[in-house]
Amino acid sequence: MIPRTSLSKRGDATSSKLPDLGPATGGALDGRWFGLKIPYSSLAYFLAVLDAAVIVLSSLVGAGIYQTLANAELNLEPVVAQGIVAAMLYVIIGQATGLYDLRAALAKKRRDIGRILGQWTLVCLLLTSLVFLMKSGAVYSRGSMICFGLLAPLLLVVCRRMSRRLVLSVVADGQVRGRRIVLLGTREELASIGLEALLENFGLTEMERVMLPTATGGFALSQDELAALERAIAAARAQGAEGIVLAFPWSDTRKIELMRDGLRISPLPVQLLPDRRVRSLTQNPSFRVKNSLSIELQRGPLSRAEQLGKRVLDIVGASIGLILLAPLMALSAVAIKLDSPGPVFFRQRRNGFNENQFSIVKFRTMTVMEDGPNVVQAKRFDTRVTRTGRMLRKTSIDEVPQLLNVLKGEMSLVGPRPHALAHDGHYGQLLCDYAFRHHVKPGITGWAQVKGYRGETAFVEQMKGRVDCDLWYINNWSLALDLKILLLTCLELTRRRNAY
Repeated sequence: MIPRTSLSKRGDATSSKLPDLGPATGGALDGRWFGLKIPYSSLAYFLAVLDAAVIVLSSLVGAGIYQTLANAELNLEPVVAQGIVAAMLYVIIGQATGLYDLRAALAKKRRDIGRILGQWTLVCLLLTSLVFLMKSGAVYSRGSMICFGLLAPLLLVVCRRMSRRLVLSVVADGQVRGRRIVLLGTREELASIGLEALLENFGLTEMERVMLPTATGGFALSQDELAALERAIAAARAQGAEGIVLAFPWSDTRKIELMRDGLRISPLPVQLLPDRRVRSLTQNPSFRVKNSLSIELQRGPLSRAEQLGKRVLDIVGASIGLILLAPLMALSAVAIKLDSPGPVFFRQRRNGFNENQFSIVKFRTMTVMEDGPNVVQAKRFDTRVTRTGRMLRKTSIDEVPQLLNVLKGEMSLVGPRPHALAHDGHYGQLLCDYAFRHHVKPGITGWAQVKGYRGETAFVEQMKGRVDCDLWYINNWSLALDLKILLLTCLELTRRRNAY
């Protein structure tokens, strides 16, 4: 691995101009922001809000100037209305045309005036058309609108210049945090891009970088290359990275395809940066680059909005479940203690999202507490199951404590069922798609369970059927599907298929 601070913006290992981004765990800097870092994505919203405020202010100031010059009476309500409507139009058009794309805005000062004037002209035409279509011309003062139309672009240009300086300042001071990633690439490509360029051009904050060994050729990855790939995946998991970014020559399409295939076991999005030759072309002022040239090779299974919706459902559902089932849980705990010696709860390590281990909580239903390299699945008429445990397993009451895992964020109400670590290792070697189950959080119930794949998997075909159902769920997820599975689970509990 190459130390994160060893490569500068231009690849000079001896340069000390780069800001100290803190330890690899993403620790924030001490400084004017009290150790807090500004999310890179929020800077675009800051620029949009600032432009909107400038436009509304321009409307008020323009009307005031006209009132002073013409000694006319000022009607404040239409002045504020035209400023708000113009601000909305300007921000919407700017978002569509990439005006708030920081990767382009921070790098092209000379084009700002033309873009702002062109966009403001369009806003003025739309605003005038709206006034005409709504037959509101008598309400709005033509003089104040002209002052507004002339003053706003001037203030927008000045505001953009000042905001750029402010954004560049906080970026240079290390007070901005981009999307946390692990960088994987060849020595030449890694040496050509530094931490500042990674943040300014792509909105990324590097947690760690892993260098791929010198290519040996061939149609498959070498052992050293596979080891580097595994180190990158492990680093991303350990550091809580939000993605894995590749830095490879674009001409080496075979290596890029092999890396993409190797990273499919990780649920994190994978992005390919433009290589140094492509980046050198984008710095030519005669070329126009509208957006980032990075390529998304793999997207995350759920977007942030989808993750938020699923998390809200989990919290609400788990909270209601724990409240309603609290008396039943108390009775079950008493029955377990009276039936056999041992703890009430059974804990066992399981792999969760991105193979992060957690301790699952269930009511104890057996006389053993297996959690190691050898875990024997429960079978029909298993002598290890206690009398109370047999009843709890048939009714699935033993799974209720997992609502606590859901509240902690380790599990979801719906998702692939987590297996013991020993079973993950065993079936992971037999089924090539098995690891894809960890692309989402494990669940208390899932599509496989309502389809009858529940209980013991004595044959590999049974586990393959379960995995196929889990992969279908991941690829077709929706909140409606989660609700459907929860309802079907209630019906499945009455059938008690493979429950022993």
